[in-house]
Amino acid sequence: MADRRGSLGAAAVLLLAGGMLAGCDEQGDATATDRSSGSPSEAPSRAPTHEATPSAGGESGGTPASRLQGVPDLPPAGDAAGLASHLARVVRVLDDDGASPADTRRAARFEQLAARVLGTASDEFTAAVLSRLNGAARARTRRHLEAAALLNAMTDPQPELPDWRIVDPPPPEELLAHYRFAAGRVGVPWNYLAAIHLVETRMGRLRGVSTAGALGPMQFLPTTWDLYGEGGDINDPRDAILAAARLLRANGAPGDMAEAVWHYNPSDNYVGAVTRYAQQLRSAPETYRGYWHWQVLYKHARGTYVLEVGYPRVRPRLLG
Repeated sequence: MADRRGSLGAAAVLLLAGGMLAGCDEQGDATATDRSSGSPSEAPSRAPTHEATPSAGGESGGTPASRLQGVPDLPPAGDAAGLASHLARVVRVLDDDGASPADTRRAARFEQLAARVLGTASDEFTAAVLSRLNGAARARTRRHLEAAALLNAMTDPQPELPDWRIVDPPPPEELLAHYRFAAGRVGVPWNYLAAIHLVETRMGRLRGVSTAGALGPMQFLPTTWDLYGEGGDINDPRDAILAAARLLRANGAPGDMAEAVWHYNPSDNYVGAVTRYAQQLRSAPETYRGYWHWQVLYKHARGTYVLEVGYPRVRPRLLG
């Protein structure tokens, strides 16, 4: 991998992101040989309106809403027609700004795990599922699969569980306001800030220090924070998002987002994954509702673990 810095993500890249992939350090000497996975230049995209903002459902439990009756918690791995039908239903819920927090949470987690199933399935099975989805749902699922494959290729399964804490993230509306503010103040598309936040710490769920010493919700090395933090708090979401926007702007954003993201983490896989999430948020801002609910999936030698809020006090759940 191009990133030579060492990080929690480098020790355990999570399926569909969510690991502390890098402490921001544009001083690395790695050279990217192919950045074709990045995106073309684009102007700052329009942030979702209030109507496209997810309800603040938090991480609390709730009775599954009737709209998802019959949708299992774990996606079926051997039934292409069934999986496609369930995916179509959960995407409709995630696209509905009137969906309940419980609906949204459950639908988002199903979609995340469905991408995991498809990412390990045969090409024939994946094609059969994708062919049964409508155009928007198919494009969305394909982007998730591509991003997962890029991140998954960055590391091997790990023999030990991580020394992290998993906490409730800030409310979705609060984070969205931070992305919007940084986009307006610095001129960096909000969707890239959200995508990086998703990949780095699952929007603040992960608490820990990377092997390189990176800190905070946007994973900055202290030396890089000194350049872009402008006296703020490295652990404060608003300050960290603003600093990430400044780093991206200093390295090509918004004109060349692939170059800017590469300076955030000099890995072509990282650039490609962030770009795909950002593209999805740009084409369908309401996708943010689901991303906010995505869980931490940890790539372990025994299989994939779900690290719930409360980990390590709350035992991790093995998916297999």
